[in-house]
Amino acid sequence: MPKFAANLSMLFTEVPFAERFARAASAGFDAVECQFPYELPAADVKSLLDAHRLTMVLHNLPAGDWQAGDRGIACDPARVAEFRAGVATAISYASLLGVKKINCLAGKPPAGVSDTDARRTLVDNLRHAAAELGRAGIALLVEPINNYDIPGFWLNSTAKALEVLDEVGAANAFVQYDVYHAQRMEGELAGTLQKNLSRIGHIQIADNPGRNEPGTGEIHFPFLFAFIDRIGYDGYIGCEYKPAGTTEAGLGWIAALAGKDNNGDAQ
Repeated sequence: MPKFAANLSMLFTEVPFAERFARAASAGFDAVECQFPYELPAADVKSLLDAHRLTMVLHNLPAGDWQAGDRGIACDPARVAEFRAGVATAISYASLLGVKKINCLAGKPPAGVSDTDARRTLVDNLRHAAAELGRAGIALLVEPINNYDIPGFWLNSTAKALEVLDEVGAANAFVQYDVYHAQRMEGELAGTLQKNLSRIGHIQIADNPGRNEPGTGEIHFPFLFAFIDRIGYDGYIGCEYKPAGTTEAGLGWIAALAGKDNNGDAQ
């Protein structure tokens, strides 16, 4: 059975971010991830992890002004200095929190920026980030995002991500494979995972349509989880989905996967 990490940016949003650590631990998670931990001081996040005996396995680089519509700034030639300052901030958090994987969102090129310039900027920024993270013993991830949810997002397929990583040429740089985004853009989930497993540093999940919990859509997760085990992926799988109801009410899929009913009793 795979190991699951609760994404605290998407789950337990009924309560403020600082209270989600306790909720995740109470729900049975021993690991968490989040998109952006930066709303709290790193020392406070560390205290919450320690208090609830949780491991944080992943967070993102700073991605610009999320509320203003930024979805990453790594492909924007005008924001290279901001991007690189964000790398330093992310490393400071990760080093204190024990995080070994940091994800980069490529973002959307601004109007007037050519595809060539966006790609060149992204590659240069990723080379910088990989080198800085490597010195800290941290892996860099890049995540393809579907263009239905985020029109204009530059890095939108596994193949494109692999091409960029080939150009970056860093041994500590990998794909973050989000099953939901991949299903929307390309399908062929099992085949893509098997073919590229050595270059996939982290997996995240949500069902489609709706980006809700497993079992609410078209993806056959019991097969996919067994397949992921079979091909030898031994990392955490991030639960980066929007619960259809409350988070706890939607966690029955984990109990079912473990051969238990929603009350935790063996079936």
